[in-house]
Amino acid sequence: MGYRLSKIYTKTGDDGSTGLADGSRIAKNAQRVDAMGSADELNCHIGLLIEELSPEDDLVPTLKRIQHHLFDLGGEFAIPGSRVIGDTHINWLEQTLDHHNEDLPALKNFILPGGSKATAQCHMARAVCRRAERVVVALGHEDSINSASRQYLNRLSDLLFVMARVLARRDGAQEILWEQTS
Repeated sequence: MGYRLSKIYTKTGDDGSTGLADGSRIAKNAQRVDAMGSADELNCHIGLLIEELSPEDDLVPTLKRIQHHLFDLGGEFAIPGSRVIGDTHINWLEQTLDHHNEDLPALKNFILPGGSKATAQCHMARAVCRRAERVVVALGHEDSINSASRQYLNRLSDLLFVMARVLARRDGAQEILWEQTS
C-alpha cells in the first residue's frame, strides 16, 4: 500500500480537473472520470444489496468479491493503459453465473424489477452496471481501454439479473412479469 490520506481535501480540483493515479490531470467531466465514477456507483449499489442480505447468505461472499473487482476496475480506469481485469475475472463470473442459473426455470417473459427489497436492489445494481458498460464503451471510442473491462461489466450485468431471480425465489416473492399494455 502506497500512502494514507491524512487530508481529504486538496483544493486541486476546484478548477474542474481531477488527478489520475499516474499523476496527470483531466477534466472532471471526462469520459475516463465518468467510467471511474460509474464503477464506484455500481460498487455502492452492490454494497446496498449486501446490506439487504443475511451475513450468512451464500451470495454475500460472491458480491464482496465483485466489490473488490469493481474497485480494481476503477483503478484500471484511473491509470490509462493499465490492465487489471482479465480473462480469469470473466471466467469466474461465467462459472458463477452458470452455477446460479442452472436451477432457475426458463424465461418465458420479461421480468420487471421488484418482488422484494433485495430483488429490487439487485435489479438496480444490474441497471447501473449496464450504464457503466455504456460509459466504458464510449470511453473505448475515444481512448484505448482494456477490452476485458468492458466484457467484465457485460457478464456482471447478466449475473446480477440471475441473482435477482435467485433472490426473488429465496424471498418467496413472485417475479413480476411484464405484461404488454395497449
